[in-house]
Amino acid sequence: MLSCSVAKIRFFIKPPPCILLFFLLSFTSFSSTEAYDVLDPNGNITIRWDIISWTPDGYVKLDLAKTQLSLLQAVVTLNNFQQYRHISAPGWSLGWTWAKKEVIWSMMGGQTTEQGDCSKFKTTPPHCCKKDPTVVDLLPGTPYNQQIANCCKGGVLSSWAQDPANAIASFQISVGRAGTSNKTVRVPKNFTLKAPGPGYTCGPGKIVQPTQFLTGDKRRRTQALMTWNVTCMYSQFLAQKTPTCCVSLSSFYNDTIVPCPTCSCGCQGNSSQSGNCVDPDTPHLASVVANPAKSSPFVQCTRHMCPIRVHWHVKLNYKEYWRVKVTITNFNYKMNYTDWNLVIQHPNFDNLTQLFSFNYKSLTPYGTINDTALLWGIKFYNDLLMEAGPEGNVQSELLFRKDKSTFTFDKGWAFPRRIYFNGDNCVMPPPDAYPWLPNASSRREVSLLALVLASFVALALCAYA
Repeated sequence: MLSCSVAKIRFFIKPPPCILLFFLLSFTSFSSTEAYDVLDPNGNITIRWDIISWTPDGYVKLDLAKTQLSLLQAVVTLNNFQQYRHISAPGWSLGWTWAKKEVIWSMMGGQTTEQGDCSKFKTTPPHCCKKDPTVVDLLPGTPYNQQIANCCKGGVLSSWAQDPANAIASFQISVGRAGTSNKTVRVPKNFTLKAPGPGYTCGPGKIVQPTQFLTGDKRRRTQALMTWNVTCMYSQFLAQKTPTCCVSLSSFYNDTIVPCPTCSCGCQGNSSQSGNCVDPDTPHLASVVANPAKSSPFVQCTRHMCPIRVHWHVKLNYKEYWRVKVTITNFNYKMNYTDWNLVIQHPNFDNLTQLFSFNYKSLTPYGTINDTALLWGIKFYNDLLMEAGPEGNVQSELLFRKDKSTFTFDKGWAFPRRIYFNGDNCVMPPPDAYPWLPNASSRREVSLLALVLASFVALALCAYA
């Protein structure tokens, strides 16, 4: 339909093909809900089910933490293979729809949010009788006899690059009325994953090669009787209607501070945003913010209306090096960001020499090209970004070595190509607004040429009139 609409447009002057291509890309790029991330093309959350043994009434699974073949009441494993997108409190919730009349008899390491109608069972009722159960993680401090490996973190999952050991969650599940063979067991349908809100889309369960397990003495391998995987992908367009962060820029060679674009994350005059921002000069600010009647988020009133602002400042220029200061500011009065992370794309990251007060890991989404960096806070020092206020910021400095073949301060080269905060793409200023060199003659030449052309057009119009 789009191509037919474009084909009906008539131009008095035939535009170049590149203009038509730009028009088509611009028309379609903002309405896409695809979950593909160019900086993490293989990122996903994979949910794995491993059936180990059948019972007369259903199936049971083996606890992956055990080294012997002791039968337990169930296990489902969530693996967060996303490089920089984590799940924060209140955590994940996993749902599905049973294919038949299955019931959950008992659980460990997790629980369903509702029991459902179990009135048909005369003795001890099952843990959950709902056709579409929703499972959540247990909280830290759960008694040991209710825990399994990788459980009980309150639903929090770290990103794979930051902390792979804590990027895994699991729970055990004992299922009745499920069947007793590969032919009678049915894969559940309609998987959903919330983390904690929307944003993830899950595909159908696919039966794969059974998972193999290594015994404690590492001399014997066992395998599941049946295994299926569910893959869930994240889309920022589905997670929220507006962006959640923006970028501002400045440099030592220009007094201009380029702010975040106006209304990057919404506008103060928008009726849907009314009541959700507060003037920082409001009297008794602490009591206003503490008012439980106010809904979250509670963002400081700004021109950009973003909860998070990332500022990139080109600070110093040395003979063989140059220095950048990065500051992350929280404008949300009711939100702390635990284990936050920042992804920055810049062509000079292959020559990063020193980083102060942040952790660093190189990401190579394009194979051998090292232009993307993952930054996050140091544990117990600045890994917690506090709510808006005097403590609501973290900052670091980066020292780059100059590559004579590519380095320049001209045409905005010193500024990042894109920035993500906690996995969400931040709104960048337009390239023509970047701070430019005071002796940037090319800019003045373009402006002079435009002025001359405008003068000729005005004279021609006057002569024609």
